[in-house]
Amino acid sequence: MKKLDVVLGLQWGDEGKGKVVDHLASSYNVIARFQGGPNAGHSIHFEGKQFVLRSIPSRIFREGTTNIIGGGVVFDPVAFKQESEGIIAAGIDITSKLVVSKKAHLILPTHRMLDAAQEAAKGASKIGSTLKGIGPTYTDKIGRNGLRVGDILAPDFLQRYNNLKAKHLDTLRQLNFECDLAPMEEEWFKAIDYLKLFKLINC
Repeated sequence: MKKLDVVLGLQWGDEGKGKVVDHLASSYNVIARFQGGPNAGHSIHFEGKQFVLRSIPSRIFREGTTNIIGGGVVFDPVAFKQESEGIIAAGIDITSKLVVSKKAHLILPTHRMLDAAQEAAKGASKIGSTLKGIGPTYTDKIGRNGLRVGDILAPDFLQRYNNLKAKHLDTLRQLNFECDLAPMEEEWFKAIDYLKLFKLINC
């Protein structure tokens, strides 16, 4: 009997990994998304409805499962809130079977701005980024500068956020990139409060 299956993409992320996971996961009670960010997402059909999953494991629609957003994921609270609310609106309770790693790195509003600024600076050499802030978040993760999901529980979380935001704004000024963060930040902090409704785990 198998103890573990791992699904990896080999090209551009459009291989149908979500559907494969949903098929294989019928043999498992625990399913984890262990890396990546909220790109285009996986389209899943369940009970006649289509859902696009960007962070949540595709087995979330099945009962008797624990679904984990793991520590290797770069996590956008706003995208997660929208994704979760769409599933809940369809009558599917996810709060009891979805957990989020405290070690997953947070995508900040300024990460999105950095993504756009860096892409614009490349001109004709731009790479075709999705502009979701995934690359800059991984840069902060590797550089040990980023914020993780577990940090939202710290008493000085706002100070940590502002410190990292200040570094990002300095880079944006160097790139001559202007942005209005206020609306994005308001939405982001609402999403942080929403995230606290879920169980956060050490994994």
